Amino acid sequence: MAAQTILITGSTDGIGRQTALELANRGEAVWLHGRNEERCRSAMAEISRRTGNPKLRCFVADLAELAQVHRLVEEVKTAGSRLDVLINNAGVFRHKRELTPDGFELTFAVNHLAHFVLTLGLVDRLRSSAPSRIITVSSMVHADSIDFDNLQGEKEYSGFGAYSRLKLCNILFTYALAERLQNTGVTANCLHPGVINTKLLRASWSGGESVSEGAKTPVFLATAQEAAAHSGQYFVNRTPSTSAPITRDREVRERLWAVSEKLTGVHWPE
Repeated sequence: MAAQTILITGSTDGIGRQTALELANRGEAVWLHGRNEERCRSAMAEISRRTGNPKLRCFVADLAELAQVHRLVEEVKTAGSRLDVLINNAGVFRHKRELTPDGFELTFAVNHLAHFVLTLGLVDRLRSSAPSRIITVSSMVHADSIDFDNLQGEKEYSGFGAYSRLKLCNILFTYALAERLQNTGVTANCLHPGVINTKLLRASWSGGESVSEGAKTPVFLATAQEAAAHSGQYFVNRTPSTSAPITRDREVRERLWAVSEKLTGVHWPE
């Protein structure tokens, strides 16, 4: 079986790096992404050394700047004719409200808008590579409600509130994406990786399981034959699970989609 080409955002540390390591160890062509070139190349070199896999590439872009996300889309398209799996893994947690150079709240920009732009920019490549898969890392702490007037912490902000709101957005985006991808051969699923001892977790809580545990569900969704039968699902421990009731509200999903299009200027390719 030919190696899959897999792009993983935020793969210089934590769950993303472990996922890249395990996929490389399986012989897949793994494309790493990070916002710092030195760290990205260091991660790539270590993974290559540990796995002996020569099919690795490094892409550098700060997901807080949409111009860099657009550049990343073009660089990925230029890098090869196939993209079999896109893993939207990158995420940030901030205790205080910060704005990006584009004027967006940072958590909203990196955890949602960047992956919205990246996914829509690469969806034609994924469709031409079908069967292919889009995987987005969410969390069990996703919110059970959403205030569109406070989407970017305009009225009030807390680090946990922003993070849980954006993890909800990840699920809403995944379900709306899966609807649009019906009958294309491209699946879209999201997941809770577990409570994993990563830099992001330490910035917000404490403790957690190993990154090896956190990589299990992303690797499963990227490679398992049985995972290909699912789309529009939220996975926990490699098993379809139930997300908050609001995620099944199509009106809410479509409102978030419309807001995302308006803010980014990026639209679904027909």
